[in-house]
Amino acid sequence: MRDGSARTPRTMTTAGGEAMQKYLAEAVGTFVLVLGGVGAAVLAGDRIGFLGVAFAFGLSLLAMVYTVGPISGCHVNPAVTVGLLMAGKFDKRHVAGYVIAQCVGAIVAAGVVLLIAKGMPGGYSASAEGLGSNGYGAASPEGYGGGAAFLAEVFLTFVLVLTVLGATDSRAPVGFAGLAIGLVLTLIHLVGIPITNTSVNPARSLGPALFAGADALKQLWMFIIAPLLGAAFASAVYRLVHRPAVQISATRAEQATEEERRERLAGRRDVEHPV
Repeated sequence: MRDGSARTPRTMTTAGGEAMQKYLAEAVGTFVLVLGGVGAAVLAGDRIGFLGVAFAFGLSLLAMVYTVGPISGCHVNPAVTVGLLMAGKFDKRHVAGYVIAQCVGAIVAAGVVLLIAKGMPGGYSASAEGLGSNGYGAASPEGYGGGAAFLAEVFLTFVLVLTVLGATDSRAPVGFAGLAIGLVLTLIHLVGIPITNTSVNPARSLGPALFAGADALKQLWMFIIAPLLGAAFASAVYRLVHRPAVQISATRAEQATEEERRERLAGRRDVEHPV
């Protein structure tokens, strides 16, 4: 009895520490995604255009998949977290922690982008320029209406989440999920930027909207609801067409194989202790 009571607090402490590591990883990953993508749009958009901004988002996510993916799975998006949960690939105990961390990371990143932008000659006004916020109607880059914007966000999120689910399937090549996920986010932005500035991520929309205020906040509801609907749709389709014998988590799928890890460790030992 004494041994059991001694282990319980230590086990709970370890579990709590691991959870906080995951939340911190999600905050950092989302921070980099928003800093890279929104930063490119705000600070360099007139030079690199839609194509450059699309690659900025895709490359930011690609980098984070291999940086924080082994820790948290690199969701960096509440829609992805919900999609993985509904597909049975994520523990519901961590949903709130992930979503809060993602939103915090996005808000901090948007604030950093704004601080940098204010250093432009003549300054920068988030309320006037938008800070890369998402929108429809007059707030759409090409004037797309609310109906078109809603459909675009639902189905582009569907493509993103379905790709995440498929790339992290137990039958997919282990360790290559990041390439598929980063490239599909680039593709999604190539389609979606003219319509809404591309959200497919409620946290990414929340960060800039808080600083832009006014219309960005009024339209924020769409960029929360539509991505979540798209994620639910993707989860339903994934469950219908994918029936793996063994289910693995997104975090495991984004890691290298066990053999690759052993080779790395063996190589490091050879360097540390040369013959």
